[in-house]
Order: sequence, then C-alpha cells, then structure tokens
Amino acid sequence: MAYTFRGGSHVSEHKNTRRCQIQRLDPPAQVAIPLSQHIGAPCKSLVAVGDYVYRGQMIGNVEGGLGCPVHSSVSGTVKALNPRTNAAGQQVTHVIIESDGEMALDPLIVPHEKKLTETDPEEIVEIIRRAGIVGMGGAGFPTYAKINSALGRVDRLIVNCAECEPYITANHRLLLENPAAVINGTKILLRAFGLRQADIAVEDNKLDAINKLEAMLVDSRLMRVRVLKTKYPQGDERQLIYALTGRELPAGKLPADIGCVVFNAETCAAIFSAFAYGMPSIERIVTVDGDCVAEPKNLLVPIGTSCLEVLEACGGLKHPPHKVIFGGPMMGAAQWDIEMPVTKGTSAILAFSEKAVRDPKLPEVCLHCGRCVQNCPMHLMPNYLVQYAMKGRMEEAEEFGVMSCVGCGTCSYNCPGHMPIVQYIRVAKGAINARRAEARARAEAQNESKEKEAAK
Repeated sequence: MAYTFRGGSHVSEHKNTRRCQIQRLDPPAQVAIPLSQHIGAPCKSLVAVGDYVYRGQMIGNVEGGLGCPVHSSVSGTVKALNPRTNAAGQQVTHVIIESDGEMALDPLIVPHEKKLTETDPEEIVEIIRRAGIVGMGGAGFPTYAKINSALGRVDRLIVNCAECEPYITANHRLLLENPAAVINGTKILLRAFGLRQADIAVEDNKLDAINKLEAMLVDSRLMRVRVLKTKYPQGDERQLIYALTGRELPAGKLPADIGCVVFNAETCAAIFSAFAYGMPSIERIVTVDGDCVAEPKNLLVPIGTSCLEVLEACGGLKHPPHKVIFGGPMMGAAQWDIEMPVTKGTSAILAFSEKAVRDPKLPEVCLHCGRCVQNCPMHLMPNYLVQYAMKGRMEEAEEFGVMSCVGCGTCSYNCPGHMPIVQYIRVAKGAINARRAEARARAEAQNESKEKEAAK
C-alpha cells in the first residue's frame, strides 16, 4: 500500500536527471558566501579582508538568538565583504574568497571521537550547530534548533525522501549512491531523540532507491521504508505526517506539537558527515536542468559558487533563458542575477526558455471551476483568497485561513484561467505579516512608555 494524503495533484515529473550520477564540481576560482543562508539572524563576519581561510573554517557566526554558522567552502584569501541583494530583495553581506586551488582543510576539523552510544543529546545538538547544518530541502531552518525544540516531545521521526518537485533528483541520486550516509545520519537523530525507530519515506516513482534501502535495512529494527504515492506536494511535512500517521497539524503549530519531527534526506547525510569526518555544511547536491541547459546533471557544488559557473559546468546554455529558478518550478525562487551564488538551500538550478514558461500574455480570469479548491492540500478555498487579496481585503483573507497556505502552487498549476493564485496569496500573507509586525512594534513602544512613566 502506498501512503498518501487528501488533495494535491500529480504534476508532470520531468525527472530527466534520475540516471545522472553525482559529479563533483571543480573548485571555483572565487566564491561569494552569504552570511545569511538560514531562518534567523544573519551571521557576523569572523574574517576580514586579506585574511587567509581554510576549507571548512567558520567565517560567520550568530551570537545568541536563532541562527546558524557559515563556513568557507574553499581555501584562499578573503578579497571583500560585499553587501549584495539576494533573491528575496534583502541586503546580505557576502564573503568573497579567492581560492588558492589547494582546498586545504581547516586543522580544527576532526571526527567526533566518542561512540554514538556514549554521546548525549546535548553534544549531538552542539556538533550539528557548529557544523552549520540547516534544512536542505529548501526551508533553511537551523537543524540544531529543530532538534532542541522537539527533544522529549516526539514519538515519530520521519526522513523525508519524497522529492516531489518536478525536475529535482538530488535526493534520489543520494539514496542510490550513498544511502549509508542517510541511514547513519538517521541513527544519530534516533539517539538524540531517544527513539527506537524511524520511517524513511520515499515516493513510488523511485523504486530503485526503495529496493536499495530495503535491502540494506532488511535486518534492521531501527528503520522502516515507507512507500508514498507519487503526488505533489507529498514532500510538505504536513502532508507527509498525515500520510504516515493520520495526524493533522493544526494551523500555527509545529510538527513537534503533534509528536512528530521531519528531516530531509540530505540533511541526515550532512549530520553523518559532521560526526564521522567533522565536516561542516560547505557543499550540496544540485540538480541542473531545464530546456536551456546543454547537459543536465547532478553536481556536488561548493557553497558560494555562482549560478553561471554551475551552468557552464553543464555545457553552458543552448539559448538565453527566460527564467532561472533556484529550487523546483513549483516553489522555487526566480533569480534576477545569473551570478547569484549557490547556498545551503539550493536544491536545483533550472533554466527555462520563454516557450517552456506559461505565456504571461494570456488573460487572467477565474472560471469558477473549483479546481483550486479540489486540489488544495490544506483544504482552503483559494478562489476566495485570491479575490480578497486582489481587492485588498486582508481581514477577510485572514478569516478564510490564508496564513495556513503552504505556497505549494498546486492551485496555480491546475488553474485553466491562468490566475497566478499563489502569488496573490503571498502578497496577502506579506501584508498581514507587516500589519502584525506594526502592531507588535506599537505594543512594545507603549509598554516602554508605561515603564518610563512608572520609573518617574
């Protein structure tokens, strides 16, 4: 039986690189490493212009609060600390490092010496924090913080290998080429949470990976391979949890609130690397595809490598792209600069021609067909949400649950009227978040004023 959830849609898969083995990209001559690649406060630089840095050396850290360290992916000399605009329109400091080509490893990088059975959860959390590991499925939430918030509260550990976005095959290739890293990383997480078993969830369009995992785990009681029905957005943790456990995640709650915790397959592999070799998060697997790419590939890319260099490693572009996307076509972010660097959350680089992208000249009109409602995995009414957003009626949108939208894009994908529904919903969510932030700021200002008056 294949596990599944209510709603969603079977989108065109385009898994063109499923048979492309992972190739290591040659070290670039220069990297631009953002000091913010995670949810939380940006890092403060630990290096200055002219400093020599090793591969794997920590170059940025967050003192207090939510955040994640950043490390150099090459050895070489710091040439600049430049503020650059990222895809979200935010100014982020980038550490520009000129590689010496030696890839000299930081002498401080050493394997974890204790046995796993002798390592307590606090030590595990600290090793993961220092390694700078974030959710590599694209969310970018610091992994150590996710573990901390779930300790003592969960009874189900799920490894997310669904990879439901079209085109992306990075996790699929990881499961085929290095499944032991995923399995061993999962064992470390089981130790951290004090659990006896984990579920490894894989969609049924990856039968070769499923067979390989089942063969490796045939005598293991620690992990079960759970086969999921291929359907988008099966990889969303809310849908994944429901499919495997039947538990529904209420709006505004975290998976730990219903006893579950979910980690991406590549995140598990990064955790194992941090323990077995002491390696921080300085590279990741990137699927490179799209009708503009000469030779689609799966590449192991140093963090900070420019998008253009990655594309050149795939034979360059056959023709100028109309759109370049970091991540999948459903939830990825279109880039305005082809020199944008690869970050910890860049699972794919997709380059599409104008012919491959939906014609923006087509009229946008709601046909009242109800497909968006039928396919919404969160059981919302996107038809109403988009109308409220277009009219600026954000209070009604909020009452209809707009903040529960996960932004999967299933509504827009299935809309015969070419309505950019998810974009309108994002605008509404942004406006509501801005209004909430203003309300918090006013409340804090009023509290400060009252405290000053009381002090007098």
